Amino acid sequence: MTQPTETTGRMKRSPDHEDEILDVRGHLDPDRNRLTPVVQLPPETALTVVDALSGLVRAAHREEAERPAPTDELKRAQIFEEGDVFMLEPPFPGFFADRYLMDFYDTAARDICSRMHLHTGLRFVRMMTGPDTTIRVSSLSPITIRPPTGRFAPLSCFADDLPGTPDGVRRERHNVIVPPNSWVDMQIPRGVSHQFNAVGPNAVIDSVHPEESIETLREGMSGYRMMAQTIFLAKDRSPAATCADTGAPPKTTPPR
Repeated sequence: MTQPTETTGRMKRSPDHEDEILDVRGHLDPDRNRLTPVVQLPPETALTVVDALSGLVRAAHREEAERPAPTDELKRAQIFEEGDVFMLEPPFPGFFADRYLMDFYDTAARDICSRMHLHTGLRFVRMMTGPDTTIRVSSLSPITIRPPTGRFAPLSCFADDLPGTPDGVRRERHNVIVPPNSWVDMQIPRGVSHQFNAVGPNAVIDSVHPEESIETLREGMSGYRMMAQTIFLAKDRSPAATCADTGAPPKTTPPR
């Protein structure tokens, strides 16, 4: 293994590249992600919240399709591997943070998983699930789970092998399952690997990027594009079966 990825200067080789790949064999996370269980809600309440937020994203993408943003203006409806995004609150001079909403794709419906990746700036995300939906949160480093802020059922945590690595290379992947009808917060330090995959139709992320303008200037990017602030740790996406497991023991039929 090489030394951890340098995180004090630029991280991108090509600032505007939206599919830049970092060799997973040489990446070591410089820190750990931290996850805080926040609250579990009644199914109907959770669905109302998720639908309302994902509805904003879908409306923004319809607007973009009908009336595309001019080339010299910030495009607020964007696309990422895990879902469609909407820049709810853009940065402005003197305020270098912004806020995105993401309407998760259903991994099972698409039969494809998003890739492990890292960002050129730190992130804060709140993941919210509705009925019949889980989110599998993964990292190459163990995820620190903080004490819940209220009553919260124990989370399912387990490790497996990262799929799609080069021949003869094994990297352990650490996983936490966000259960249905739940909110969890996650603090993602700069340069730390992570991967989100929703299984089910009702999931959304509220994501704050507290150094958006700073990282854009530091990396020399030409604009605020979430994909350009991402570095992937795999060339190709893997089938849904590689991220659908929740770590729960298989159900068995009781003897008659």
